[in-house]
Amino acid sequence: MKALILTIAATVLALSVGPAALRAADLAPFEEKQIEALIATIEGMTDAAFIRNGRLYGAEAAAEFLRRKWRHQEADIRSADDFIEKAASFSSTTGQPYLIRFSNGRETECSTFLRTELSRLRKKNQ
Repeated sequence: MKALILTIAATVLALSVGPAALRAADLAPFEEKQIEALIATIEGMTDAAFIRNGRLYGAEAAAEFLRRKWRHQEADIRSADDFIEKAASFSSTTGQPYLIRFSNGRETECSTFLRTELSRLRKKNQ
């Protein structure tokens, strides 16, 4: 009986930890680095405001939010392109696009900015 309980407990533990470990392992290291580089770019934009659901946020708060959203959706994100499309483009609550407002007042969708940045990163690393 004791052996059966231990076997069941080990199986439950493996099933609960296993899928998370597999999800993280599915993301290629270079894709993870590209996602982190994109978020770091956002984090370094101290002269821009990030607009989510009509509210303005600073660069550090925006980067922290994107990292949390990435982790929350990690099962669906297999590439930097997936990250942009699924986590960094729009609010999953309202459907509104995330925007970046630059110091000169110009606004662009976060997805457009990040796709341009990703293209630049990829060219740099060729």
